[in-house]
Amino acid sequence: MEEEFKIVKAYKENKTLRNSFNELAKKTFDLDFEDWYQNGYWKEQYNPYSIVFNNRVIANVSVNDMEFEIDEKRKHYIQLGTVMTEPKYRNRGLIRKLMQEIEQDFKEKIDGYFLFANDSVLEFYPKFGFQKCNEYRYSKAVCIEKEKTALQIVVSNLRERECLEAAIRNSVTNSSLEMKNNLGLIMFYVTKFMQSDVYYIASQNAYVIAEIYNKILFLHQIFSDKIVDIDEIIQSFGRKINRVILGFTPLKKENYEIAQLHEEDTTLFLKGIDPVIFEKEKWMFPTLSHA
Repeated sequence: MEEEFKIVKAYKENKTLRNSFNELAKKTFDLDFEDWYQNGYWKEQYNPYSIVFNNRVIANVSVNDMEFEIDEKRKHYIQLGTVMTEPKYRNRGLIRKLMQEIEQDFKEKIDGYFLFANDSVLEFYPKFGFQKCNEYRYSKAVCIEKEKTALQIVVSNLRERECLEAAIRNSVTNSSLEMKNNLGLIMFYVTKFMQSDVYYIASQNAYVIAEIYNKILFLHQIFSDKIVDIDEIIQSFGRKINRVILGFTPLKKENYEIAQLHEEDTTLFLKGIDPVIFEKEKWMFPTLSHA
């Protein structure tokens, strides 16, 4: 690598580099992290590893330092994401340099890595020891006879947002594979793409993040101070719902249809995590853990 190119990390407080990172993310993924930063949700858990040239970010692999509870056991994983290179600097091995730096920094400190790759790079990550792994989605038909009682939350209201944040921080585990202690990532979704998808279910004292499309309820996540009755959560969305799809692996899998997950341009890769066990247990990483 040329001497002028240097690896820089943990620079979110550097406005010049942060703005350059945002410019490249906007150009590559149509994403801008600045409002996330200004709102105080960009925590130390999200750490871009970047190649910088002339004080500009020209390539990046972001490290997402994550904790999961998997069948009552805690695991420390790194999710790699926001992989991007300025077009004129591609094919110079810059991403490889960043991957090597990350591996050196976290060697023997974590339980494994995972990432979600688009179709154009499926042959790239196996070169670093990653293995492709299937995920499984849980769904079922439902018949609801009562009216909707789920209360939509106005996330822009400071008081309501603070109540949501408290529920996220204090939530018990409601799935077999659940991300823990990552308020920043949840709020990234809630404040950017899913502002209209947050609900409060009074009967379960639970907040849920859910989308509704054509009578289908896509239930992404549940936050509560006790293990909830998922069927009661589903019922609270009323008679217009005839099917539910879960964005997580439920604690109780009975009565759900289980199907291999196929999402366009999204393939799970694991390193240090046994894909045989993952597929045997028919797990999926929660949709809101994707970074």
